[in-house]
Amino acid sequence: MIEVLAKLGRGPVFLAGEVLECVITFTNPLSASSTSASSEMLAWASAQIHCQFHASENRVALPPSDGSKHDVQAENETVFVPNRGERGQCILSTPPKILFCDLRLDPGESKSYSYCETLPVDGPPSFRGQSVKYVYKLTIGCQRVNSPIKLLRVPFRVLVLHGLKDYQFPQDEAVAPSNPFLEEEEGLKKDSRLADLATELLMVATSRRSLHLYNISNTRGKVGTFCIFKTVYKIGEDVIGTFNFSEGDIPCLQFSVSLQTEESIQEEFQRRRGQPVSFTVHARHQESCLHTAQSSFSLPIPLSSTPGFTTNVVSLKWRLHFEFVTSGESPGTCLVRGTQSEAVTWTGVEQMEVDTFSWDLPIKVLPTNPILASYVSQFSSTNSITI
Repeated sequence: MIEVLAKLGRGPVFLAGEVLECVITFTNPLSASSTSASSEMLAWASAQIHCQFHASENRVALPPSDGSKHDVQAENETVFVPNRGERGQCILSTPPKILFCDLRLDPGESKSYSYCETLPVDGPPSFRGQSVKYVYKLTIGCQRVNSPIKLLRVPFRVLVLHGLKDYQFPQDEAVAPSNPFLEEEEGLKKDSRLADLATELLMVATSRRSLHLYNISNTRGKVGTFCIFKTVYKIGEDVIGTFNFSEGDIPCLQFSVSLQTEESIQEEFQRRRGQPVSFTVHARHQESCLHTAQSSFSLPIPLSSTPGFTTNVVSLKWRLHFEFVTSGESPGTCLVRGTQSEAVTWTGVEQMEVDTFSWDLPIKVLPTNPILASYVSQFSSTNSITI
């Protein structure tokens, strides 16, 4: 028996273009004093990253894929096929890397190997939508002599920040400060610079503030105004907006604001022409606001949500969806005077004519620091199997 343990040192979330590093440890758990202790042998072990694409057959019409060669290989249990048994199509994969050949482990002995691979910058982000899914996994395959291959799958999340792949790092860094007592591999240096660049780009894009003021009106007149100071956010931030109903001619009885994503299939892949898009609500605020002069809301963008993106199959966009309920009568009819003799009381009317209307405001949502997103990831940094 051999235990195989794979650990992602920095966490299970990465930016496309970063280097994924995983330490894989092979252990013979039996102690030398055990009566059944013996040396264990593995013929080889390899590792490979792949992205699996799955689409809903009811919503997405994909062209047939030519997977005959792949299917022939998948039937052979001695061939390393990382996505064997997985649903959907493998749309992206890195070259497989051999970890070792002919490994012998004595009782109680362990050996660790480091796997490093740069995540492709031209792939889609991790996404689990209503119509399509993009799932990234690191698959480690190992085999005993004359035995089937065993696969250990390590799922992880990929965030895509557009513009990173077009950035060229300077070749001459002689003027950059360095510590001669620290040795640093070139790949890790570039990876660190990539993360710093991404943080800087995100900070610049999401810190810009300017007043955006919108008039809220229906066919009968002005209801109020809506104010928001920015329309570009990172996942994990709060969307904050304010309403001013004091200058409105039409009383607003109630409003709601929903933070939504709009998942639409590209026209050429739609199962039915003109099929409706899919909406997902991530946060919602509702408030009764009759006789309210000003109000506000704050909607958090979940760290687990996917930033907006577009591929050849699907497009994901973010928006604020507003719904307003206004009085269909004059402002003075919203309250009625009571009939008490000693004091005047005002009560709400039992019935009222109302009008409803909605409005959508597009916003842009970008990734965040992958280390921050790792804290709420559904994936574990450590995965293991026993063979």
